[in-house]
Amino acid sequence: MKLLRSAGLAVALLAGFYPASTQAQPPPASARNLFAELLGKSEAELDAKLAAAWQQLFHGDEATQRLYFPVGDDLAYIADIGSNDVRSEGISYGMMLAVQLDKKAEFDRLWRWANKYMRHAAGPRKGYFAWQCKFDGTIIDPGSASDGEEWIATALFFAAHRWGSGEGLLNYAAEAQALLKEMLNKPSTHEATAIFSRSDKQVVFAPNPEASRLTDPSYHLPSFYELWARWSNDPSDRRFWKEAADVSRAYFHLAAHPKTGLMPEYSHFNGAPYTATTFGTGKGDFRYDAWRTLANVAMDHAWWRTDPWQVEQSNRVLRFLGSHAPVVPDQFTLDGQPLSSNASIGLTAMAAVAGQAADPALARPFVEQLWNAEIPEGRWRYYNGLLYLLGLMQAGGRFQIYPPAQQP
Repeated sequence: MKLLRSAGLAVALLAGFYPASTQAQPPPASARNLFAELLGKSEAELDAKLAAAWQQLFHGDEATQRLYFPVGDDLAYIADIGSNDVRSEGISYGMMLAVQLDKKAEFDRLWRWANKYMRHAAGPRKGYFAWQCKFDGTIIDPGSASDGEEWIATALFFAAHRWGSGEGLLNYAAEAQALLKEMLNKPSTHEATAIFSRSDKQVVFAPNPEASRLTDPSYHLPSFYELWARWSNDPSDRRFWKEAADVSRAYFHLAAHPKTGLMPEYSHFNGAPYTATTFGTGKGDFRYDAWRTLANVAMDHAWWRTDPWQVEQSNRVLRFLGSHAPVVPDQFTLDGQPLSSNASIGLTAMAAVAGQAADPALARPFVEQLWNAEIPEGRWRYYNGLLYLLGLMQAGGRFQIYPPAQQP
């Protein structure tokens, strides 16, 4: 589908207008294993690669390898080594990786640390997580980054369904439900807003009065919203989450460049790139946040098979990136002008995940590059390392939905 910019078509799409044949179907048990399909790798080989990545990133050398740092008897954080801080993004990814890989001890430590240091216990931000803290837990910025709450909520649901809920803080199901309610129903004040816009039915860039006028394409996770629409304990909220899933899928049409398939770091709700400088320069380009849009589109396709455009989009963006091989720059203008001469394994990992929706010939080079890549280490191992391990799981079909016991 060509990029849709006219007001009428945009309104129709963002209202959730989909033909009956494209309504979401029950998901398959798991996504495909692209390493097996495209490279002939065995499940045992993938098991070994995932185990090695987990061991290095969570329990490797403290100075050069690990991201996971235990504190006392029952806490731990994920460190952004390059920036010398702890981020809700990293905690949320760590929790998701732990539940997917059946690592309950690490999950619980991260969850306790987030609640002790990041979670606001009172005030307008009550229930939200500060996006940035020091290693000792001191809050640097009390505001929230919306993707942290999204991933934490979904990780909590998966934990409840995989391990069962315990008492208090370890009642994962109750904590997930409470977080969903806050994300959607938080009253607006001069400090905080809801994480989702009721009128636009989209996730906001950040839940405060100014930043909530924007969105971040990499925060759009329709594959998660479909689950929330089934699992929320509030019927009214369930309707909203289903609408939000449809709107996010339509939004991708508007945000993706028609030739390159690239999406910006930040955008307006109509998909137009954010070109002002209030929140930093270059946010209308394809930069680090935006790498994740490749996976968000493809994993929605892998789980729900809702929008055939997602195949076209994944082919488009991989065809563009592949045209820059063998060294694919990690930043571009939306129309395809390189903004960097560096390659990053984080982008390679997300491109490999795009293979869940793309033609095998376009996907294979990126899947192979991810398989052959070294586990990230050194100063910039935080973002690249987390995306590397997520990419292995998502491209390898190991990133799964864990439903309630009574559901198939």
